[in-house]
Amino acid sequence: MASGNERRDGFDTDLLVVGGGINGTGIARDAVGRGLSVTLVEQDDLAAHTSSASTKLIHGGLRYLEYGEVRLVREALIERERLWAMAPHIIWPLRFVLPQTNSPRPAWMVRAGLFLYDHLGGRERLPATETIRLAEDPRGEGLRQRGRAFVYSDCWVEDSRLVVLNARDAADRGATVLTRTRLVDAERAGGGWRATVAGTDGERIVTARALVNAAGPWVADILSRVPHARDDRGVRLVKGSHIVVPRLYEGDHAFMLQNPDRRIVFAIPYEGAFTLVGTTDEPWAGAPGRAAIDPHETDYLLETIARYFAAPVARGQIVWSYAGIRPLYDDKAADASAVTRDYVLDLDCGPAGANENAPMLSIFGGKITTYRKLAEHAMGELARFFPRAHGAWTAGATLPGGDFPAEGFETLVDSLTRDYPALDRALLRRLARAYGTRARALLGDARAAEDLGEDFGAGLTARELDYLAATEWARTAEDVLYRRSKLGLHVPPGTAERVDAYLARAAAPA
Repeated sequence: MASGNERRDGFDTDLLVVGGGINGTGIARDAVGRGLSVTLVEQDDLAAHTSSASTKLIHGGLRYLEYGEVRLVREALIERERLWAMAPHIIWPLRFVLPQTNSPRPAWMVRAGLFLYDHLGGRERLPATETIRLAEDPRGEGLRQRGRAFVYSDCWVEDSRLVVLNARDAADRGATVLTRTRLVDAERAGGGWRATVAGTDGERIVTARALVNAAGPWVADILSRVPHARDDRGVRLVKGSHIVVPRLYEGDHAFMLQNPDRRIVFAIPYEGAFTLVGTTDEPWAGAPGRAAIDPHETDYLLETIARYFAAPVARGQIVWSYAGIRPLYDDKAADASAVTRDYVLDLDCGPAGANENAPMLSIFGGKITTYRKLAEHAMGELARFFPRAHGAWTAGATLPGGDFPAEGFETLVDSLTRDYPALDRALLRRLARAYGTRARALLGDARAAEDLGEDFGAGLTARELDYLAATEWARTAEDVLYRRSKLGLHVPPGTAERVDAYLARAAAPA
């Protein structure tokens, strides 16, 4: 198999992928597995922006049925169980309680949508929808009103870890993954692309047969750096914000809450002690950099909590918030909540088709659940330029650490407990959730807690930091505490500074 460092036909790489979010890493993984050489550049950390700011669901998108997005919902529902099987350490089933109290939609309409949801995508292992009386069911505890509710299935995902695992698998198969490296400019030359990229070690030139623009909110910005690029596709930026609050209710179920304005807010168990509440849908007209939650968004989410839960939450009780910019394809919908979540792939072969050997594929829209299928479609668009490439392969291929049965997580934890009896089971469970079977590569020959090195709090050790720096491109405390994990919610004050200092020492030349 060709690696990203080999030269072919005078080019450094077959595919230069711009963007280290879920779509970029998914395409890189798919392409290198077909035998292409791949280089991926990401201006920041992997999943630094949109892909780590999601509601963290693998789902069909029940509310999208209301907007007629049947094709998208069906594709997402098919992918739901497929992704669960590919990465059962970071993806697992979650039951959603949908109260009919305060619902702006009649019960018959909701139930009809759920019937379609259950049968549209070939559900096999996830349980079907049921109807419950919240006054008689423990899942009604903590709610202000306890009437009828529907309970349906979707899945949870550790979103930023999904991105990293796709990048890791791509690199394991030969791709070159360059973080903290941005595309400066690119132009067609010699039947391909001549791109300038800038990293921590300065600028350099990369030549490629094809360019993939998977820059998410920066997709239009990348197009502006390419001479004669098509500009008839629009991107609409929509901000989604979330808050994390002390746990609102007992149980491992989530809630799907319907607001009077017909928008949906989820309340989801988060990191044991907390509840994740979101999201909002706000038009975004600013630069596509890092966004923050606005006061009116915070009020909206707190009002939703007060509408449904017996114990309201004060602004001062919010322990964390995050916001992300979703790069949606502009279908001219007036309401930001109604903008299509489907994706559009735009293949540009140059002015009047004169550069058929220098294709650029730009990705507009998309969602985490359909990233694998999007990557497959992207490679289909590029297939004629790479006639020797292999066919589609990712549907049954597990991601790193996911090579165990979908329902076998507890068995994996039991196995780690037997192999490492002196280590705390809670630590082993967390490592299994993050790394799956690769937890053993991290733990190595450790026989006692002291063997894992300095403890930074909440079970984060020097051994884990070394592993993340060596295999998962972690460079800063933020990379570790809020993307490779959510330990930032659990560690004591001052931990970020200690982690940054440790990583800086480890990266310094000997």
